[in-house]
Amino acid sequence: MAKAQTTFVCQSCGASYNKWSGRCDACGEWNTIQEEKPLSTGPAKKSLGAMKGRAVPLSDLSSKEPPPPRDASGMEEFDRVLGGGLVPASAVLVGGDPGIGKSTLLLQAAASFARAGLKVIYISGEEASAQVRLRAQRLGLADAPVKLATETNLRDILTTLEEHKPDLAIVDSIQTMWADNVDSAPGSVSQVRAAAHELTTFAKSRGSAVMMVGHVTKDGQIAGPRVVEHMVDTVLYFEGERGHQFRILRSVKNRFGPADEIGVFEMTGGGLAEVPNPSALFLQDRGQPAPGSAVFAGIEGTRPVLVEFQALVAPSPHSQPRRSVVGWDGGRLAMILAVLESRCGIPFAGLDVYLNVAGGMRVNEPAADLAVAAALLSAREDAALPPETVVFGEISLSGALRPVSQTENRLKEARKLGFSTAILPSGGKAAGTGGMALSQMGELTSFVGDVFGAG
Repeated sequence: MAKAQTTFVCQSCGASYNKWSGRCDACGEWNTIQEEKPLSTGPAKKSLGAMKGRAVPLSDLSSKEPPPPRDASGMEEFDRVLGGGLVPASAVLVGGDPGIGKSTLLLQAAASFARAGLKVIYISGEEASAQVRLRAQRLGLADAPVKLATETNLRDILTTLEEHKPDLAIVDSIQTMWADNVDSAPGSVSQVRAAAHELTTFAKSRGSAVMMVGHVTKDGQIAGPRVVEHMVDTVLYFEGERGHQFRILRSVKNRFGPADEIGVFEMTGGGLAEVPNPSALFLQDRGQPAPGSAVFAGIEGTRPVLVEFQALVAPSPHSQPRRSVVGWDGGRLAMILAVLESRCGIPFAGLDVYLNVAGGMRVNEPAADLAVAAALLSAREDAALPPETVVFGEISLSGALRPVSQTENRLKEARKLGFSTAILPSGGKAAGTGGMALSQMGELTSFVGDVFGAG
């Protein structure tokens, strides 16, 4: 009988090879290819179809089920990102840069859930109990009824959770967990995958919610195999710049609520404070309109948010001008510069371009194209935009301005903060503007000529 062939599978992307290699050709990751033995195919092994199993109950698409129950923590920004509260038997993965405040956030959330009546266990694999207690005292949470443990052995952790049956278990972090049935070091791809699988299975089978902290790579992705993000129900990213006090909790996956929802927090000496009106916070230090500044009315999840784009254009002493971007996509900036030069005749050759989103916010919307173009033109022409003006709209490669979604919500938020004028693409639904002056345009050339008199 022929021997079953062993395959080598990349733990990051799933590509398979006939022999081991240090680097995966499919995804480019290093040291992610591991040996996997196939299932036996001998005559003594029966196929799955030949074995009698249990019939699975079926239902039709018209069946109605009540929405899942939710437990609110009392932290409105945290509950917003979860979709309205914590769903029992759910698995949540929280990622973020080192030192950004993940442990602080989850310790505050644990205390809030415990004070709301849930049985909460906080398991730390990175810090000693004394360190966690010290943080709790600094945050004023020492009296919260949260049970604390420090352990990295996954078998012992699962046994403890089985015994105490908590409503919520927080594991900080998944990279420190060690499964003794997996032959690899803690933090490796196999260990992270095994630990995430066991904790998610416990959540589904026992009805307890589990929150896991995940470290991120230098590219901003959660370290470990991508299958971990597919296992869990919700993936949250905790973002922010170290030089700013603002922190953004962003939902990138949520099976029980809207994705791309954000919660805004401010890092203070007493921990993370919620920010109910992030637009006012991001614009609080904005003075009189200056060249290179444009206010963008964006949508993050279900909430409108106003942020300021800042641009600086200066002659470059180098043969290759610099293009530096913070808080936006660098590839999209290159596209906007190309459209301005090709369709509007405004070159940026020989000029360094710097673009920044004030406050440490990261914007991913194509609707910010027009605001970026306005900031660039304002900096290049050394001319400020009209005061109390917001800008939003998508720019196509042909130079046309495309309408964006939720125009009315954007204008409503701008009007609430005192803005009286809006520049936006024509064709969008802009009913109920409340007296705001709207300047609707269909082409980028019209915007350049009407606002800056250039082109």
